[in-house]
Amino acid sequence: MLTTDLRIFLAVATARSLSDAARRMDVMPMQVSRRITALEQELGVRLFQRTTRAVSLTAEGEAFLPYAHTMIEAEESALRELQPSSSRVTGLLRMTAPSVFGQSIVLPMLPKLLQRYPDLQVELDVSDTVVDLVGRGFDLALRVAPLADSELVARRIAPNPRLLCAAPHYLRQHGTPSTVAELDQHPCIVLQAVPKWPFVVNGEIVRRRVQGRVMISNVGAVRDAAIEGLGIAMLAYWDVLPQLRDGSLEEIQLTDGGMEQLSVWAVTPTRQYVPARVKVFLQMLEADMTSRLQSLPIS
Repeated sequence: MLTTDLRIFLAVATARSLSDAARRMDVMPMQVSRRITALEQELGVRLFQRTTRAVSLTAEGEAFLPYAHTMIEAEESALRELQPSSSRVTGLLRMTAPSVFGQSIVLPMLPKLLQRYPDLQVELDVSDTVVDLVGRGFDLALRVAPLADSELVARRIAPNPRLLCAAPHYLRQHGTPSTVAELDQHPCIVLQAVPKWPFVVNGEIVRRRVQGRVMISNVGAVRDAAIEGLGIAMLAYWDVLPQLRDGSLEEIQLTDGGMEQLSVWAVTPTRQYVPARVKVFLQMLEADMTSRLQSLPIS
């Protein structure tokens, strides 16, 4: 199986067009069509449904996609190991991260990363939607929510506990709750995706629906609403670290219920053949987050 055919297959899968894939590969559309046909004959399956207007992956093509990515990464890793320039970090690092985490933690790292590795490029998808890592060709996903069962490879980067917080001026005016029940006396700012707040009571997770007049779809907007004094918010540690530091938000600790302990995870399509661009980024991310934790420990 020729790696050229695999690259053409991946280009067509991404572009959903033979002509667009041909332009990306700088070859003739007829050559793309012939190589896809040759690959299908070699595998004994149809990889694409092709019409005059559209190209789409078959179920067999979807199943073959991660293997094609892995084989191309293996070839690139081998070349990096064998070539004299293997110590250089090059290529396009494609990653996705939750919106607030990406903006607050990942973006401030990029100048240092790109300065250290001048041949590296970065494409960062900042979104609270869990994307298809393999299908969209990402090298890496950073995730802060509980992980669902998956065939992807997850690596824990740092603790990321949920916590309750509010603006200092809100707490001065309305008081600070000390128990789970006392939250009923306060307006809570609810993230639409998490209508029930998880508390750890006697070692068990108890999900409690809180009272509030404001429900918001975006984590960053929940944080901003808390800063404005609209009530108490439940957010993750890394989403409010800058605000805990500058004092615009204060953590609220309850005596009868802790908060769910989450983590920041790095998710990759495979454990093997991880590109150097992913490895150096994760090394820098871990070092940066460890330094931040030491300067402001989690309570």
